[in-house]
Amino acid sequence: MIEVTFIQPDGSRETLQAKPNDRLMDVALDNGVAGIKAQCGGGCTCCTCHCWVAEPWLSVLPEPHQDELDMLEYAWGRNEHSRLACQVTLDEDLHGITVDVPARQA
Repeated sequence: MIEVTFIQPDGSRETLQAKPNDRLMDVALDNGVAGIKAQCGGGCTCCTCHCWVAEPWLSVLPEPHQDELDMLEYAWGRNEHSRLACQVTLDEDLHGITVDVPARQA
């Protein structure tokens, strides 16, 4: 199992278990993580699963593809740690990943 911690804007943390090949978005939705809306259902056609991935895990992730970069242009609070949770597939290298949830989605 892969441990994933979501940090809410108020600092509260929720640590969840995921399986390899789960998408970060699905872990959030399946467990009712507040702030991850994923209105497009993972199609990379919105940015309502925007999150910030902390180091060192951000460096482990593959570079975002152009569709994700295009959608991130519309994300509230976008920065160098921004990713779309629908585009992050979990594996054992990401065990312990920490993800900050924005105060709002675009």
